[in-house]
Amino acid sequence: MSKHEAHLSWRRTTPTFTYDTYSRDHEVRFGGGASLTTSAAPEYRGARERPNPEEMLVASLSSCHMLTFLAIAARDGFVVDAYEDAAEGVLEKNEAGRLAVTRVVLRPRVVFGGDKQPDAERLAKMHEAAHRGCFIANSVKTDVRVEAA
Repeated sequence: MSKHEAHLSWRRTTPTFTYDTYSRDHEVRFGGGASLTTSAAPEYRGARERPNPEEMLVASLSSCHMLTFLAIAARDGFVVDAYEDAAEGVLEKNEAGRLAVTRVVLRPRVVFGGDKQPDAERLAKMHEAAHRGCFIANSVKTDVRVEAA
């Protein structure tokens, strides 16, 4: 078992406090000391240039899959030179009629170095194992799909 911490801080910066006037920007400080200024999605009056909770959920799923994949590759003796993912999440109404990130598609592209190269079948199995082993994917109701090349 391990614990993971995040401290969130928001303060009013506007003279009035109405839905149309308050800032959605806030700070998130993580257990290791790093901090990030985040906001709401632009559709909810947030700052477009700042990460929002929906994007951070997609990024968490992508990052978790990558880190699990890298561990599998290293244990299996493969050398990974590069890994990229163009992940995308969809916010829509779920079966209960509530807004939710209902699905996330991961699109990992992996470049291997060295003489040992996985064939397409082995690569698919590595991504399946990474998906099954991803702590974040195991923690959400969101349908997470992997479309690996």
